[in-house]
Amino acid sequence: MLEGIRVLELGQVLSAPFAGAILGDLGAEVLKIERVEGGDDGRTMGLDFRHGDSLTFHMVNRNKISVALDLKSDAGKADFECLAASADILIHNLRPGASEALGIDGPSLTARHPRLIYCAISAFGHIGPMKDRPGYEPLIQAYSGLSSTNGGPDDPPMRLGVAVCDQGTGMWIVIGALAALQRRQNTGRGCIVTASLLETALVWAAQRGDAWVNEGRLPPKHRSGHPALVPYEAFDAQDGPFIICCGNDRLFAKLARELGKPEWSEDERFATNRARLDNKTTLIVLMNEILRTVPRATWIERLESAGVPAAPINTLPEALSEPQSRALGILQDVPGEDYKLTGSPLSFDFVRPAIRSAAPRLGTGTAAALASVRR
Repeated sequence: MLEGIRVLELGQVLSAPFAGAILGDLGAEVLKIERVEGGDDGRTMGLDFRHGDSLTFHMVNRNKISVALDLKSDAGKADFECLAASADILIHNLRPGASEALGIDGPSLTARHPRLIYCAISAFGHIGPMKDRPGYEPLIQAYSGLSSTNGGPDDPPMRLGVAVCDQGTGMWIVIGALAALQRRQNTGRGCIVTASLLETALVWAAQRGDAWVNEGRLPPKHRSGHPALVPYEAFDAQDGPFIICCGNDRLFAKLARELGKPEWSEDERFATNRARLDNKTTLIVLMNEILRTVPRATWIERLESAGVPAAPINTLPEALSEPQSRALGILQDVPGEDYKLTGSPLSFDFVRPAIRSAAPRLGTGTAAALASVRR
């Protein structure tokens, strides 16, 4: 899809490398610019998985070429300028102030290379009193209020178990880069695209944040439930937990029939979603009394047959072994290696982009990349 597009990535650990991996999955040539000594800090973020590098590094640096440059030296700067002149997109998540110190900040670099789409990821954003502060995933989840939304009503704030801010920001920067590519088709000029972990976190929390701004309220916390829909949460069957999602009154009527309580769909306490919101505690108690008497698989089969969305609450090993997960083929072999990685979630004409190459060893693509731009 993006064959012929050259990307320079000055990425550390997760957000920018994840963005680079997305573009690489889509067919772009991604040159990963790394320090000569040690390279990306992500290489040692965890135990040695393969070739001295961590599993996380392998996950987010597939389909890339490693170019090792000393950007503080005159020779390294000159080589970088040659690469920048040949690039369509640059992505970085350098520490605030680092790009300015190196002379490769957005305004400077795009002035020298007007067609370049310059994408900068930061922790707190490109403006404001905290724009120069560094930050990491748990810090941003805490600062943004995102961790305060997690868990149940009596639980303390807790971090979400995945890097939604880092990886989400990588996704946003890719969306911005692709939009800028389209605009460049018409104008001939690139632009500066910025995104931050804080902005991503605030967007993820917008349903609750906008409720506070506009209605002066915070929706109650639900461990697995939904602030605006009932029933829409986890329940315990006879032998394990599962989740039921009734997104409208028609689904609730089907659920009530399967529970042996068809009269609930006519009960003024439960007939509409808004009534169920007002009487949630009563309804959930009644449902639990029924649901815990029958095995989980039986309930799921019955509800699915009736058209009511329901699913087991799986562990990750269980989820990966599900026939549906296996059918998707999202776990892919890595060429030349003895391990698998989760591939792109996208398919084009029903075909998922294949992983073309493993994460590169430090500096292995330097000579070839520079030879392609030196004249």
